[in-house]
Amino acid sequence: MDTKLTADIAESAVTTELLKRGFRVLQPIGDRLAYDLAVERDGYLLRLQVKSAWFNAKDKSYIVDSRRTKTNRRRMLRQRYGERDFDFAIIYLADVHVFYVMPLSVFSNYESTITFVETEKRQRRPKSAMYREQWDLLSNGLLGRRRPKDSLSNSVKPLTSRSQR
Repeated sequence: MDTKLTADIAESAVTTELLKRGFRVLQPIGDRLAYDLAVERDGYLLRLQVKSAWFNAKDKSYIVDSRRTKTNRRRMLRQRYGERDFDFAIIYLADVHVFYVMPLSVFSNYESTITFVETEKRQRRPKSAMYREQWDLLSNGLLGRRRPKDSLSNSVKPLTSRSQR
């Protein structure tokens, strides 16, 4: 399966899960933005980056790259996300249908990859385990947002006829 199809499957799974949880989901057209989806609740928006993890059979863990990947005809470019690129990353483990919800501040702290472990036989779980199925972080993130002031009403001047000028 190619990476674009894997990404489409992950975005679809995340969208479905968000809708089940009562979020309104917005999807940008094209792939030029740093985020894949946005959610709205009560007039507030959060931008979401969706990542699909791959299974590492040797370590019996799932891995996701915490950097953005851009490709051109000659090479693959990897770049770290900036603090304004999105609000939360949602990582999807397709084989086990599990989601991890991470704030950008946590997600971007990883140098290059993040490990997720789904087996209970391991002695020590990675730090990422605390974000397993933490959907309430999105609701809390929305509650912490301030509604932007009505900038339109401050910037638009009423129309006047020529005789009033």
